[in-house]
Amino acid sequence: MAKEIVYNLADTVQMKKPHACQTNDWKILRMGADIKLKCMGCGHIVMMPRSEFNRKLKKLLTKANDPVNAKKEQYVPKDRIARPNFG
Repeated sequence: MAKEIVYNLADTVQMKKPHACQTNDWKILRMGADIKLKCMGCGHIVMMPRSEFNRKLKKLLTKANDPVNAKKEQYVPKDRIARPNFG
């Protein structure tokens, strides 16, 4: 019997196969009977049953509440966000 990986909301996980954008990192957005994931490469959102997610999960990359990962770069860095021009 394989060891079960414990994951929580907002954790970053690695799946067995990469997304079409060649990124393999996903952020957990919703947990329940279904799991909602966001691709950290292109931002695509996917929803799948928990049983399918458990089969496709490879490893846990970062925990959401770990202070070591607080400074790690997220999906879009703050300085690269386009600011609207209202004037």
